[in-house]
Amino acid sequence: MALLVLAALGANGQEFEDIEYLSAADKSWQRAMFFDPKSKEAVPLVVVLHTWSGNYNQKFHEPIRKWCMEKGWAYLHPDFRGPARRPEATGSDLVVKDIVSAVDFAKKTSRIDASAVFLVGTSGGGYHCLVMAGRHPEIWSGVSAWASISDLKAWYEEQKGKNYGADIVKSCGGIPGDSAEVDRQYRLRSPLSYLARAKGKVALHINAGIKDGHTGSVPISHSLLAFNEVAELADRISEEEIRFFTERAQVPESLKKDTADASYGKNQPLFRRSSASATVTIFDGGHEIVQPAAIAWMEALYEHSPK
Repeated sequence: MALLVLAALGANGQEFEDIEYLSAADKSWQRAMFFDPKSKEAVPLVVVLHTWSGNYNQKFHEPIRKWCMEKGWAYLHPDFRGPARRPEATGSDLVVKDIVSAVDFAKKTSRIDASAVFLVGTSGGGYHCLVMAGRHPEIWSGVSAWASISDLKAWYEEQKGKNYGADIVKSCGGIPGDSAEVDRQYRLRSPLSYLARAKGKVALHINAGIKDGHTGSVPISHSLLAFNEVAELADRISEEEIRFFTERAQVPESLKKDTADASYGKNQPLFRRSSASATVTIFDGGHEIVQPAAIAWMEALYEHSPK
């Protein structure tokens, strides 16, 4: 491990550091920001994934990092090949192994409670959260995904002619239909190809702002379809309901009910459904994360887990 830059101090003077770790993907050294609380007792680990165009230095999720440092939980913010605009990034096998190796590094470096490893991300980070939930459900006790992409082919069609559309093409090697290999890359990099593996195995906290896709870049159909992959058949949201949600940015009348949740503040839930080990929440907002709600969910999950 190489300690590079001192970034901040925890409540008891512990360091928040820029580190390198060895990835099992290709034996390369990868970067991450890491907080080791140096606890004598095993503590939870929160892994936060940067957004689509970000990297490990991004400060987007700083409230979660500060909360971890104050609470004495370990915190890890890996790079996983940087922005999602090339084949080596964007849900690749390299990315998956980088994130697994980052968690392994934290477990070897700090006293981590292996039954309390959480994953959080927004937008491109939420997309990678869903990828990791499906590819490695055994690692996570909880995955909190916000404003997530679940189907790259569908998102390409929604982003065609825009910056993110170009990023998807660079990552997958072409547009859908260009070749069998290009189409395979779209499937291999899409969470919907794997999410069913997470059903009942990991707590999933899927969130989207109802205006996303109208004032933001990811239609909420992606989150609703992700939920359907991990829900019991009777609890799935119908195609007609998903279309209504997405096109009108409204909750269908038949699905409206009181879903108040203080942790969401001004971004109150408008629709919530739970099934198996997953919950989907559509809240009053756009392309964003409500960080106090993500924190409250992780804390409650940890407090109610068997010790």
